[in-house]
Amino acid sequence: MSKAWRIVIRATGGPEAMEREDIALPTPGADEVRIRHDAIGVNFIDTYHRSGLYPLPLPAGLGTEAAGTIDAVGAACDPAWIGRRVAYTAKTPGTYATHGLASVDRLYPLPDAIGSDAAAAMLLKGLTAWMLIERVARITPGQSVLVHAAAGGVGSILVPWLKSIGATVIAHAGNAAKAERARAAGADHALCVPFTELSAKVRDLTSGRGVDAVLDGVGADSWAASLASVAKRGILVTYGNASGPVPPISPLDLLRAGSIFLTRPTMFDYLEEEADRKTAGERLFALIADGTIHADIGQRFALSDAAEAHRALEARATTGSTILIP
Repeated sequence: MSKAWRIVIRATGGPEAMEREDIALPTPGADEVRIRHDAIGVNFIDTYHRSGLYPLPLPAGLGTEAAGTIDAVGAACDPAWIGRRVAYTAKTPGTYATHGLASVDRLYPLPDAIGSDAAAAMLLKGLTAWMLIERVARITPGQSVLVHAAAGGVGSILVPWLKSIGATVIAHAGNAAKAERARAAGADHALCVPFTELSAKVRDLTSGRGVDAVLDGVGADSWAASLASVAKRGILVTYGNASGPVPPISPLDLLRAGSIFLTRPTMFDYLEEEADRKTAGERLFALIADGTIHADIGQRFALSDAAEAHRALEARATTGSTILIP
């Protein structure tokens, strides 16, 4: 029988708070399957859970997505699931492990053309991109969009997805090399200017108007630039805190910015219904299959080196997606 273990935190803190813990091989409930993980996605939300920005009951596991092969099923599940390759997202963190459990209605069966590495690298980020583009900002052809951290895990999916639907994409990245990656992914304009200069550049590129939407996963550092870059009646979507949470805001700030809309979505609120999960998964896999987006895996770490993966992510020393291999 396979030996099972996970990464656990017993107190919040830095990457050093993460420990390896041997566990019993999980037993699936009636409507659950057990997945032997082949690859595990690393996302900024994992660092928020570890640091305590998003508190969890302790001790706690980390990680919200993985891909692998089903090796056991619950009593109410079709045995034909055994041996199938799937990816899944976990509402309760804990995918930094050799095995995981998921209910059947939350599985994303993998087509033969999509490997476990690619699925783990892209599922949560791709579903996030679907939410941001097609459900939150509802981008339409001809609209302009500012994408922060455009060479990162979500950003590198947002840029080509937006281009595929006919948007004008202004990408912003932390350095010239990352900006060039965003340009290669299809951005119409790729910038690496300081945040203090960004809104002026955006206004120059849009004839003074600003963009219809800002998709901002950076947080505190980019906040003022994002607010100053939105066109009248545009939307600012703040969906991450890579540099820390955004400062408190008054509704009057939105008035002064041009009667703009502001939202802070979480992916799981847009995937509560099975029909939405199915739609999102099919849309993502279709874009992967036709080559619109691809798995840009910049870093692979052993699961036992998860702390090093977090250090690299928080230092903004990564490009594309980061995965862990058990």
